[in-house]
Amino acid sequence: MSHGIIIIPTYNEIENIERLIRNIFSLQRKFHILVVDDNSPDGTAAMVRELQSEFFGALFLQEREGKLGLGTAYIYGFKWSLKRDYEYIFEMDADFSHSPNDLIRLYNTCAKKGADMAIGSRYVTGVNVINWPMSRVLLSWLASKYVRVITGMDIHDTTAGFVCYKRKVLQTIDLDKIHFVGYAFQIEMKFKAYLHKFEIMEIPVIFTDRTRGTSKMSGGIISEAIFGVINMKLKSLFNKTTK
Repeated sequence: MSHGIIIIPTYNEIENIERLIRNIFSLQRKFHILVVDDNSPDGTAAMVRELQSEFFGALFLQEREGKLGLGTAYIYGFKWSLKRDYEYIFEMDADFSHSPNDLIRLYNTCAKKGADMAIGSRYVTGVNVINWPMSRVLLSWLASKYVRVITGMDIHDTTAGFVCYKRKVLQTIDLDKIHFVGYAFQIEMKFKAYLHKFEIMEIPVIFTDRTRGTSKMSGGIISEAIFGVINMKLKSLFNKTTK
């Protein structure tokens, strides 16, 4: 039984998923993988099923009926993982924007350095982003600064989606009260961990924009993050049950 599991939400990631899975399983530290697929029409789930016989007992697939949002995919994966004996539960994108080699660094930050939540951060040592246009880099960087000011969190990359949680963090947070479904989900999870006073550490990683497949970013996702953060902060001030 591996102590760590990587949750990878997918929608139309046929060009990336096999290579990513093989990369993760080639690491010196052994992790399990859970793919949560939102009924990808390109055959992503079928590819994962093919690989399951090769990586029996270490590669898992959960298929949902449709595209239900990044946040709900992770919540589904968290609950699935908590029913098993995993001590370290990871979030990771399917498109190679997050390097599999950094998984061990995230793991060590929690397992050896005392973090309850380790974040693969694009901004903790400057701006470490490759292949994004300057406008998107600026938008992302400013969004993290904005969230940091509004929430009071001492986190440089508040929208990061490359994270390792200790089991106790996800057991403590009421996952049924996580409201955001887009990229603001990442902010909300960090904010809930912050409210519970868990030890949060950032490690610098290089974020490389996808070279295969298409981005799922949209205007609605951005507006959810911008306007939802203020509402989230206000609720935390007046309603102690928001944790």
